[in-house]
Amino acid sequence: MRNILKIGAGALAALGLTVSVAQSAETVLWWDFLGGGDGVRMKQLISDFNAAHDGEITIDATTLEWGVPFYTKVQTSAAVGEAPDVMTYHASRIPLAVSQGILQEITTDDWSAMGMGQGDFAEATWDAVTIDSKQYAVPLDTHPIVLYYNKDVLSAAGLLNDDGTPKGMDSREGFTATLQALKDSGSIKFPLGSVTGDGNFMFRTIYSLMGQQDGELMTDGEFLTGDNGDKLENALGVLAEWTNAGLQSTYTDYPATVALFTSGEAAMMINGVWEVPTMTDQHAAGNLFEWGAVELPVIFDHPSTYADSHSFAIPANAGKEMTAEKRAAVLEVMSWVDKNSLFWATAGHIPAYAPVTNSAEYKAMEPNATYSPLTANMIFDPKSVFAGVAGPMFDVMSTYFVPTLNGEMDPADAVADIKDELNDM
Repeated sequence: MRNILKIGAGALAALGLTVSVAQSAETVLWWDFLGGGDGVRMKQLISDFNAAHDGEITIDATTLEWGVPFYTKVQTSAAVGEAPDVMTYHASRIPLAVSQGILQEITTDDWSAMGMGQGDFAEATWDAVTIDSKQYAVPLDTHPIVLYYNKDVLSAAGLLNDDGTPKGMDSREGFTATLQALKDSGSIKFPLGSVTGDGNFMFRTIYSLMGQQDGELMTDGEFLTGDNGDKLENALGVLAEWTNAGLQSTYTDYPATVALFTSGEAAMMINGVWEVPTMTDQHAAGNLFEWGAVELPVIFDHPSTYADSHSFAIPANAGKEMTAEKRAAVLEVMSWVDKNSLFWATAGHIPAYAPVTNSAEYKAMEPNATYSPLTANMIFDPKSVFAGVAGPMFDVMSTYFVPTLNGEMDPADAVADIKDELNDM
């Protein structure tokens, strides 16, 4: 933008004319869905950006309600040309958005202008924002689930390896033995805290266990083809066994699961990396035990972990063409935040931009550096208009996950009903 103004002034000077060019700042309208610790950190990044670009670009940010309300507002606003200039977007929702025509492509020229490209991102993360060989978003992070653990409790039970990680992480038998030993110690209420009262959340764990068997939820547009139903049944089966044996919390919602772990009543917890700030802040205040977070245990054949990605997307505002100056400003916003996402990592997320995660500063961050290698084992949602955060696929599966995980429905029956309902969609 500054170069455009210089060229214009130079052309006028060549004609012998004297001009005074007053550069006006571009205002970039921004929408996000980031609350809690995420929201605090993003607001700080926005403030830092505005300070660094004073007089050039100003981000005017609005935070909206997460989930369906956010995506519905984007869709309706883009249809009448009232969507923002840039917005946060879950990678899992991109297939639906592309089918609705509400996202602009991030072109080759855009990537060049940002000084970024495919080689700067993990393969799975890049693929997650790609539809028909075109990119529709700039990945900011990946936010997988991980295993949190109470080092004090596991140490007292003799269940920590020399490197301070839990024992039994390499097999179903080994991890079940660790859970059983924790139960037998009598020092806690539950060996493992899981969000078993919310099937939408438990999809993350279940899909991870399917991935450990090379299972696919969708193949060529059809759900649970071939032996994929068996792999889903296997995943549900092991989780149901843990619940029935008293090794995992029952009918526990999200807040209660976090409370079980932070109170010391659960020795371990499966949850998203976004809970890292909760643990960090409580520990710093002297209100939490020594803790750690690692990649999920290998229950089946090999490591695999479900992840989604916060990304930046440009709405396709109907009847509203973005000027070259505005687009340049939007590209600067997206690239600057990505390149300065080390601070974003304090929210627990794994920055998507590889130069950040390869930096010495990031490698010194814990527990982030311990679990960040799981990016090599990530799996994202199937590319389907039915998938994605708060999508209909989650609602169908959630109906059956909760009773199955809590011992009230047979895994085989659940899979049969899930398969029928998903394919009916």
